[in-house]
Amino acid sequence: MATEAPPLLSSKPRFEILDGLRGVAAMIVVVFHLFETYSKGPCSQIVNHGYLAVDFFFILSGFVIGYAYDDRWSKGMTQWDFYKRRLIRLQPMVILGTLIGAFWFYFGDAPGFDLVMQTPWWKVLLITLLGCLMFPTPPSMDIRGWREINSLNGAAWSLMWEYVANILYASVFRRFSKVALALFVAISAVLTFDLCLNLDIFGMLEGRMAEAHTVIGGFGLSPDQIYIGVARLLFPFFGGLLIYRLGMRIKLSRNGFIWCSVAMAVILSVPHLGGDTPNMLNGIYCAACIFLLFPMVVMAGAGSPLEGKKTIAVCKFLGAISYPLYITHYPMIYVQMEWAARHADAPVGTHIWVAVVIFLASIAVAYASLKAYDTPVRKWLTDKFVYHKK
Repeated sequence: MATEAPPLLSSKPRFEILDGLRGVAAMIVVVFHLFETYSKGPCSQIVNHGYLAVDFFFILSGFVIGYAYDDRWSKGMTQWDFYKRRLIRLQPMVILGTLIGAFWFYFGDAPGFDLVMQTPWWKVLLITLLGCLMFPTPPSMDIRGWREINSLNGAAWSLMWEYVANILYASVFRRFSKVALALFVAISAVLTFDLCLNLDIFGMLEGRMAEAHTVIGGFGLSPDQIYIGVARLLFPFFGGLLIYRLGMRIKLSRNGFIWCSVAMAVILSVPHLGGDTPNMLNGIYCAACIFLLFPMVVMAGAGSPLEGKKTIAVCKFLGAISYPLYITHYPMIYVQMEWAARHADAPVGTHIWVAVVIFLASIAVAYASLKAYDTPVRKWLTDKFVYHKK
């Protein structure tokens, strides 16, 4: 039998409203990607600001990491203890998402994915292995045509940056005082402003045309994509950590989860601002979301009571499937893109039907992955490498 968890590794009560909000945002991401198949660009995209869900995830992650681990360092937790826990939490689903992407790879021969049918099977296996190891591939190893970090599962790019944030937290920022952390967050805000407003202070944003005045990017290893990834990561993640350390909360006396969920749905669905071309107004909105609206949602989710058995059950369900849903849905989006391209003349109702089926299938796959794979695998790994069997 496994020994009982030592105090420094014991689990804390969860912020269940925040768990639920993570699930709400993950579902909106799926809807955003389903509409993206038919989009002519960021200005015309329906559920237009769905890409900002990643920035919300980073803020939420920084808050939760601080809550879960800040007080454990003084109780004997080592960096390796931290890394083991984070690997066990994240890596099993990274592997499954990559394997699902490999399974569907040759079904995703859509326009823009010109490399798919030119890629030999052995190279797909190589990219599968690298994806399972969370080894980001450079543009020269692209096998799809989008120059993604993981050509089999585009959504994995944000997990790479999540790992980067976790390493930075454990190696450096856990030691920062509140003042030092606040100073760093203020400095990193310059990068967020630079990206949102397309100021190009550092000469890294040249060539952004349709994506100007958005934060879209970070999913490749070219210099500009790396810069965008860094800009999207630093302020949100460490801003979330700062919110936790300062004890910043907003208490909604009733229906906190509902109000926060509605706020997230509205924020991410606001149409592109300022017309049908990239413009400063939309960049200002993106900055307002990252600097003000998302932190307020996190503070309200953390500070409000959760009421009612049904609401609690919904939050637990959404929180449980949020990560599996996010990391497994994108391979099916590739397939949707291929189907839509081949059946462009199909009735609108048929396209809607296919999108709804893929949405429901994504939730089903996420739930099945959670129950049949993620939960038992993480339990086995935790028993073996964290609690240690005797």
